[in-house]
Amino acid sequence: MIEISFIFGCAIYGIVWFITLFMVLPFGVVTQQESGDVVRGSTESAPSQPRILRKLLITTLLSAVIYTGVYYLLTTGVLANLDLPFLPKLPS
Repeated sequence: MIEISFIFGCAIYGIVWFITLFMVLPFGVVTQQESGDVVRGSTESAPSQPRILRKLLITTLLSAVIYTGVYYLLTTGVLANLDLPFLPKLPS
């Protein structure tokens, strides 16, 4: 069982948030070439409508769910009962 301070929790949440952001960014991307509306001076593979605010909201909600699972695993001692050879022995 691990005790998580506020700063440590924020650090874990930040890591989870950025990993989730990089997973969410490619969803629903339509390139300018696919939409047929290429802006002069930009590359054809640039997104036509990035919808960044929507993706940031989805990232925040999804990372909160993932963080809740990580917090549960770390604080309840569930991992201490696993007998895996590559994990260090955690106190119960």
